[in-house]
Order: sequence, then C-alpha cells, then structure tokens
Amino acid sequence: MRRKLLVGLCLTSIVSVALAAAVVQQQGRRATAPAMTQAATAWLETLDDEQRAAGQYAYDAEERIGWHFIPKASRKGVQVKEMTDEQREAAYALLSSCLSRAGYTKARRIMAIEDLLAELERGRGTQIRDSARYYVTIFGEVSPESRWGLSIEGHHLSLNFVVEGEQVVSMTPMFFGLNPTVVNRDFEGFRRGARVLADEELLAFELVHSLSDEQQKIAIIQEQAPADIRNAGEAHPPTDAAEGIAFGELTTVQQSRLVSIVDTYLRNMTPDVARERRSEIDEAGWENIKFCWQGATRPGIGHAYRIQGPSFLIEFNNNQADADGNPAAHIHAVWRNPHGDFALRIAE
Repeated sequence: MRRKLLVGLCLTSIVSVALAAAVVQQQGRRATAPAMTQAATAWLETLDDEQRAAGQYAYDAEERIGWHFIPKASRKGVQVKEMTDEQREAAYALLSSCLSRAGYTKARRIMAIEDLLAELERGRGTQIRDSARYYVTIFGEVSPESRWGLSIEGHHLSLNFVVEGEQVVSMTPMFFGLNPTVVNRDFEGFRRGARVLADEELLAFELVHSLSDEQQKIAIIQEQAPADIRNAGEAHPPTDAAEGIAFGELTTVQQSRLVSIVDTYLRNMTPDVARERRSEIDEAGWENIKFCWQGATRPGIGHAYRIQGPSFLIEFNNNQADADGNPAAHIHAVWRNPHGDFALRIAE
C-alpha cells in the first residue's frame, strides 16, 4: 500500500520506503532485526570499494560509540549527499527499517528542516546546513548470525543500534532535535506553524501545569533550565539517581499524561522494539519512575524535563534560541539506557 509521507522525496523513493516500512510493521515480534539486516546488506551492496571502506568499520571500532547531534565538519560513514540515487534509496530504506513509520517521518522532517535553516541563516555562521548532510555507518559484518551495529547521524539526529540474530539488542542513544521548534513560514513540505516534535513538549507542559503547588515543589528541581541534555556525545548516560516526583505521587489523570509522554518516545521505535521497551518498563514497575522539571513552566523561556525509570532515561531540553533568535525554540530530546548504551554494560 502506498502512503503519502510528509517529506519532499521523489515519488519512487516514497513508494519504496513506505513499502519497506510496511514490511517491518506487518511481520512478527522480532521483525525489526531481520529487516534491518536485510536493508543493511542491500545498502552495502550498492557501495563501491572506496565507499565501503568509509561506511563499514569493525564492530569494536572506537567510532561505534562516538556520537553527537551538533553540526560537525565531518563524521564517520558515507554522506547521503555523496550517494547515488540508488544508494540513497537503499539508505532511506535502511532508516525506515529501524524506525516506526512515525519515527521515520519525524527523522526525515528533521533532515529537511536543515534546508529551512540554510534559508533562515542566509550564510550566517560557519555551519553547513543541508538536508543530505547525514551519514550512514555499519559496524561489523552484517549477517543473520553476527552482531553488528548501525549509526545514522547528522545535525539534530543520532540513531544508534546493535543487532544480533533476531534481536535488536540496543537502540540507544536515540536522539531527535529541532531548530526551529515551530516552523514560522511556509517552506517546502511544511506549513507555517508545523511542529515536528510537538507531543514531546506540549504533553509535558500539560503535565507540569496539572501539578498542584505541593507537587510542583517536588517535581521542579531547578528554577533555571540546564544548558543542554546531560552526557551529550558520551558513550554512556548519567548514572545519577532519578529525581523529582514519583509516579505514585501523581493523580490518575497525571499518571496517564506521564504515560502518554513516554509513549510519544516509544512510537519512534518499530512496534516490536517498542513492545520490548514497554515490557521492560512494566516489569520494572511504573512506581519506580520519576518525573522532574527544570526552568520555566511556560513556552518561550528555557525549560527541560527528565523521565527516569530502572530501564530507561528520557531527557528533553529547550533552552536555546532558534535561527531567528526566538528564545527557547530549539529542542534536544533523547532516549537512553541507564544500564549502558551501545550494548555496553555500565560497571555496577
């Protein structure tokens, strides 16, 4: 079935990627891992020898745990801009295989907004803004029997996976960012007022606004938002204990709102991976989850939140200006594993 994606792609790529996403979502519980293995193999087969050398590292290469979402002069892997049409189509199919349809659309729109940034900045600064300035890297030998890794990364997007056999053994860090938070003009594929990461922010405002004064005293741990998410670019997330208000201290309605925020992040993942992460949360117990807020409780002033449980850590930060200078209009949001990202266990 052909479904319209809200991204400025050619029709051929739209159909190809939509079909790839449909295959992932129509298969069984462990569908994502074999789909990723198949898509990664197909992409590697399109590369020439020079591209293969740039795009495939040993599994234990140091570059596998080197990640970041900031604009960088160069990155590991093969840049989408330098791919042929066939290679790009295969790269987008690989991206589609490791995210849900909603997550894939979100990632492609984040990429597309780089072209809007280029228009907004009009050459100001030293950063290159380009929707094709994203890089794909494979770590290890891709096969149904091996353990291998995948990185798809560029400005405001860092997706990192480890696959082994029928299982996605790691999918963190999973980072999505956005500048501007609200598209303030009509642009290719976007309408004025579009918000790519809307629920991540608006649902959290609903939750913090619903807290009583006594609850806010527990949940709001700082009057000012931090400059950014913690441990950005580091191989592991922070190991600090969870802070803020516990799930059990919320009303039933507030608990439902917190679950909705968590589900917003889970919906970026393929259905089988999301089910596994949700099962881990359920098994660890929602009563062990805490929500904390930092900064202002209204838009336009720096704000941030964390949701942390035994099996996951969500960090959201909106404390930077957008390309037009509007304050607190620049989102960074990440899902991490408190036990260790990149399938690497943090020493107890």
